[in-house]
Amino acid sequence: MSEPAIAIRNLTKVFPIPFKRERVVAVKDLSLDVQPGQVYGLLGPNGSGKSTTMKIVLGLIPPTSGGTQIFGRDSQLVESREEVGFLPENPYFYKYLTGMETLLFYGKICGLRGAALKDRAHELLQLVGLENARDRRLGGYSKGMLQRIGLAQALVQNPRLLVLDEPTASLDPARRRALGESLAQLAASGRALLVTSHDDDFVRDFATEVLILADGDVVERGAPGDVLNAPQHDATKALLRGLAR
Repeated sequence: MSEPAIAIRNLTKVFPIPFKRERVVAVKDLSLDVQPGQVYGLLGPNGSGKSTTMKIVLGLIPPTSGGTQIFGRDSQLVESREEVGFLPENPYFYKYLTGMETLLFYGKICGLRGAALKDRAHELLQLVGLENARDRRLGGYSKGMLQRIGLAQALVQNPRLLVLDEPTASLDPARRRALGESLAQLAASGRALLVTSHDDDFVRDFATEVLILADGDVVERGAPGDVLNAPQHDATKALLRGLAR
């Protein structure tokens, strides 16, 4: 088997509560691998540990114990993120830039220049369905359009690993379907994708493996159809009931 894009081993994260002799265990002894070619879905209610896990993988916060690696390198090292594209749940952009200018800006940060950068920007605008809005300032974009330009910037350096936090937020059903198909194509090309989501239908349709977290614990993992269509644990059933409301 090839080297995992993400390797998480016995990961635990504890947050002390300021001014109190208490602590919150956000993630408890979590281990998982995300392989190239996988769309790995991470599901759970708010406070389940999804965002904490993602932040540790991206090197934004340190673990309390255990660790994470990206393509064999400790994810606390800056160089481990050279081949990672990231879409946060609420991406922030300079609203005075146009869609094209935004991608040119991020492309330059990633070391792209000249015709190659412009060609890449046009390619990504077409991929996310924003070619016709390329010269519109982001201040005039809808929430769904901002989500799509966020995906484009995450892809600008052609990363081997994509980490996407709630990528279907603000997208209508047609755009969710188009996004899922795009992610499936990226996985088929050998990229690895870690996706956190509250959209169980999206995960069921497009993920290759899913893990359910509740209060920092793994309560279920496996093929999306098995886990989401016939959940075995009460925490998963409660999560799916909440998502259906």
